[in-house]
Amino acid sequence: MDRDQEEIQLLGFFGILQESCNIVSSWKKIFAQITVALIIPLSFIYLAHIEISELLFTKIMHNEFILDQTPEGSGSYDRLNALLSSELTTFFLFKLGYFIFFVVLALLSTSAVVYTVACIYTARDLSLPTVMSVVPRVWKRLMVTFIWNFVIVFAYNVVSLVVLVVGAIVVGQIDIIGPLFLIAFAAAYLMGFLYITIVWHVATVVSVLEESYGLNAMTKSQDLIKGKMGVAFGVFMVMGVCFFGIQLMFEMLVVQGEGGIGDRVGYGIVCLVLLSVLMMFGLIAQTIIYFVCKSYHHQNIDKSLLADHLGAYLGEYVPLKAADVQLHHFQP
Repeated sequence: MDRDQEEIQLLGFFGILQESCNIVSSWKKIFAQITVALIIPLSFIYLAHIEISELLFTKIMHNEFILDQTPEGSGSYDRLNALLSSELTTFFLFKLGYFIFFVVLALLSTSAVVYTVACIYTARDLSLPTVMSVVPRVWKRLMVTFIWNFVIVFAYNVVSLVVLVVGAIVVGQIDIIGPLFLIAFAAAYLMGFLYITIVWHVATVVSVLEESYGLNAMTKSQDLIKGKMGVAFGVFMVMGVCFFGIQLMFEMLVVQGEGGIGDRVGYGIVCLVLLSVLMMFGLIAQTIIYFVCKSYHHQNIDKSLLADHLGAYLGEYVPLKAADVQLHHFQP
């Protein structure tokens, strides 16, 4: 990442993608190690959860169908009802366990990649043991930021549901306005959700590279993406489409595939590799977007201060006060 601040702020959609590719190609070894240690397990967990969820859900639906055909009060009905309750509990606990494990591993992966890209930018020595020693210290900050993002998304969904229900009651019976309202609502909801997603991804980088985390990181991220929203929107939209495409391919060829075990395993491996590459590429790209936004707002990215901040994670001596380690505003 041998660019000065003026060059970084000029990076657009294709520039960010190209810079991400350049970083990976120049540092193949460290990113390959991180991929094997964190990204591949993360991708495997995600894909495995889709397969297992489908198996559990199909079994639940089958037993519900049989239960509907069984006379109430009979011994068979009671046994099926108890079995169904047990399966629903298992399904819920599986989803909860998956969610917790996935979030923790995703935050660890984010910590590792963001820290690595920042070390490349500041020309710090890099090795997998060094990165892995930093990850446990960084991910706790990311967890606080994630919790705030979760609260914001939850509140957003609640408000959206209220608007949808009220709108459906008010205009739902009108032939022309009703469908138009649903289309407008869906478009607005998706745009808002994507905006929150972009803020969250940039906030994760802020949480690693600056002193801010949690709600403060979300607020700072919101300010940073102003003026670069179009570029960030384009990058994350492409990532989202690719992610959806890989998931759809996995569901069609593996989960619901009609081929033999060998074919399904082969397709599963292909999907695993593609998803791992996409996740790694996405984490690098969001870090580049952070640097682009900082440069665009003329906030000086002092490499020495950033290096000191990164060194603090390793317990190195930091000559400046914590408040001074912040990436300060550039004074023209």
